[in-house]
Amino acid sequence: MVTELTTSGDLRLGQELVEDSGLRFEEGYDNLVGLYEGPELIACGARAGNILKMLALRPQAQGGAVLGELITELVRLGCRAGHDSFFVFTPPQNAPSFQALNFRLLVSHPKAALLEYGQGLQHYLAQKSILVRRGDNGALIANCNPFTLGHRYLIERAAAQVDSLYVFVVREDRSAFPFEARLSLVEAGVGDLGNVIVLDSSHYAISAVTFPAYFLKAGDSPTQIQMEIDLLLFARHLAPFFGVRRRFIGTEPRCGTTHRYSEAMKRTLAPLGIETVQIERKTAGDEPISAYRVREAMARGELAALESLLPATTLEYIHSKEGRQIRRRLAEDQRRH
Repeated sequence: MVTELTTSGDLRLGQELVEDSGLRFEEGYDNLVGLYEGPELIACGARAGNILKMLALRPQAQGGAVLGELITELVRLGCRAGHDSFFVFTPPQNAPSFQALNFRLLVSHPKAALLEYGQGLQHYLAQKSILVRRGDNGALIANCNPFTLGHRYLIERAAAQVDSLYVFVVREDRSAFPFEARLSLVEAGVGDLGNVIVLDSSHYAISAVTFPAYFLKAGDSPTQIQMEIDLLLFARHLAPFFGVRRRFIGTEPRCGTTHRYSEAMKRTLAPLGIETVQIERKTAGDEPISAYRVREAMARGELAALESLLPATTLEYIHSKEGRQIRRRLAEDQRRH
C-alpha cells in the first residue's frame, strides 16, 4: 500500500532511494509517498503543486503496477489540494511508461519530455476558442510585475505589426503582485488597443522556478532546457491554435537570462515557422523601464519616481489598500536583505 512518507526515517529512506536511482533529491515538495516491501522502501515519488517528480523504483518494482500506484496516490493528494491536471518532466526514454498510464506527451526534447495527466490543455484551449481570430497574429508572454509604461510601449509596437496580438500573462503566483492584479492591470493598460487580446497562460508557460531538474545529468543546463521546453510547448500547442506567426520580446541588455531566452527563442521557434521579433525597450532617464525598477522604487518609498514609469491605472493600484500592502512587503524584504 502506498503511504505518505513523513517520519525522519521515511524521509531518509526516500532520499536514499532517489539518489540510488541516479537522481537528485529536491526539497520543496508538498507530498512524498512511498511503497514498502517488508522493511525495504521499494518505490517513492513526490508532488510539488501540480508537478509530479522524484519517481524512483527499485529494480524489483519496475515493469509492474507500482508506478501506477504511486501516480494514483499523488494525483489523489493533488486533487484534494485543488489541482485538476498534473505534469511530469522525465528523461525522454521514460515517456512511454507514463503514456501507458494515460499521460499525454506535450513536448519531447533531447534531454526531457513533458507529459500531462488530465485534460488541462484541451480544456484551456476550448475555453479560449472564443478569442481566436483569423489573420497574421503575434504573441507576447509577460509577467508584468507590475504593468509598466515599458510593457505598454512593447505591446503597442508589437500590435502595430500584426492583425491580432495575444498577450499571455504568466499565471504562476510567485510575484510581488498577485496574478489577478497583474492580469487586471494589463487589461486596463491596453484596453484602448482594439487588436490586443489579454489572457492568462494557465499552466502552459513553464517557469525556471518550478522546472524540476532532479533527473538531469551533470553538465546539463536546467535553465537552458527549461527555456527550450517552454518555447516548444508554445510553438506546438498555443501558436497553432491562435494562428501566431510572430513572437515578440523586448531587448534587455543588462539581463543575461533574458538575453539567453531571446537567443533560445530564435533558435527554437524559427524551424517551426515562428519569427522572433525583438523591440527596443522604452527608457526613462536613460534607463530602460522595467518592473524591477518599479519594485525597487516602491521598496524605498520613492513614489514620485513612479510617475515616469507607470500608466495611471497601475499608479492608482499602487496607491490603493492592496498596493500599500505590497509596498510594505517589498520594503520589509529589502530591509532583510
